[in-house]
Amino acid sequence: MRTVILSLMLAALLSAAGCAGMTPRQRNTVIGAGVGGVAGAALIGGPGATLGGAALGGVVGNVVTPGRR
Repeated sequence: MRTVILSLMLAALLSAAGCAGMTPRQRNTVIGAGVGGVAGAALIGGPGATLGGAALGGVVGNVVTPGRR
């Protein structure tokens, strides 16, 4: 089950990274969500940890992006 979740998160991350029309903030939000989801699944496991990691990673990716707000 963990391998399936990790594979799906990696596929989502790679497909979202190919969006050329994204702003740096949007791109970093998606990357943060993907990395957070994978980390939550790998470290804790379960759908709650995956979703929580994705949410936290998305927020971090959005907030740490330099530039205008």
